Amino acid sequence: MSAVPRSAAPRSRSTPDEGAQTAWAVRASGLVCRRAAQTVIETLDLRVAPGQLVGVFGSNGSGKTTLLQTLAGILPVGGGELDLLGEAPAQARTRVGYVAQSVPEGAYGRVAVGSFVGAAWQGERWGLGLRGASRRSLALHRALRSVDALHLAARPMAGLSGGERQRVCIAQALINPVRLLLLDEPLSNLDPRSQQSVLQLVNRLCRDEGLTVLLTAHDINALLPVMDQVLYLAGKRGRMGAVDEVVNAESLSALYGLPMSVARHDGYVFIHPAHGFMPEVSPHCGHTHAHDANAAGGPP
Repeated sequence: MSAVPRSAAPRSRSTPDEGAQTAWAVRASGLVCRRAAQTVIETLDLRVAPGQLVGVFGSNGSGKTTLLQTLAGILPVGGGELDLLGEAPAQARTRVGYVAQSVPEGAYGRVAVGSFVGAAWQGERWGLGLRGASRRSLALHRALRSVDALHLAARPMAGLSGGERQRVCIAQALINPVRLLLLDEPLSNLDPRSQQSVLQLVNRLCRDEGLTVLLTAHDINALLPVMDQVLYLAGKRGRMGAVDEVVNAESLSALYGLPMSVARHDGYVFIHPAHGFMPEVSPHCGHTHAHDANAAGGPP
C-alpha cells in the first residue's frame, strides 16, 4: 500500500511536439525489455522531455531495474523503438549516467572518494597523459561540487554514511558530460532526512543543470513534490503520465489486471487491491506464483 500526500502536486513542464523527435530525452515506442530469455516488459511507450524528473514505481519484479539497465545499455533492447537524447542508444551511451541499486558489502574497501569518482572518467578510453590527467582533475572537481561533496574527496568510501555514499555515486555518474541520469532505488535504506537531501539534490540537477532523471522507488510519497511524471509498472506493462492520470482506480486496475482501489483520506491517497489483498495467482510482481494470504496475516 502506498500513501501519497494529495496536497503535493507534480511540477509542470512543457513537452516537445511529437514531430520533434530530437527534442525528447527518452522516446520509446513498443519497447520490449528482456533479462536473458525472459520478457519482463512488453510494448512500453515513453515520452520524457529534457529536464524532467520521472518517478518509476512498481512491485518487486515488475521491471524497474530491467528498464533502467535497458536504457543504460547494460541490457540489449528486446524489441520496439528507442531513442535517447535524439540518437540511437549506442550513439547516446556516453551521455547516459547510471547508478546501480546496490554494491556488494565490502566492495569499496579503503578506496577514497576522489579515486572512486575519478575512476569513471572517460571509461571508454585508454590512457590519460598529462593533459588527460588535468582534464580528469577538473571533471572530478566539478562532479563533486555538483553534489556538494568536495569536502568528502579524501574520505574512504567505506566510512561514508548512506546519504553521503549516494551523493558520491551520483557524482561518479556525472563526471562525464551526461544529459540523462538513471537512478535505481537511490532512497533505499536511507533515513527520512537523507532521503530528502538526495531528492533535493536530484531536483536541483534537473532544474539548474537541465538533466533528465529517471528514478526508481517503492514509495511514491516522497517524490510527489519534485517529480514531473510517474511511470507505473505491473504485469509486464506500464503507464506513464501525470500522477492523477496514472494513480487512479481505473488506470491501476487495467495495469494490474485486477480491481484496484485508490482511497483518499486526510490529505493522503492510499493504493490497495479492491478486496484487500492480492489473489493467489497475481501478475503484480512480474511473474505468476502462489501467494498465501493466511501466511501474510490475511486481508488487512
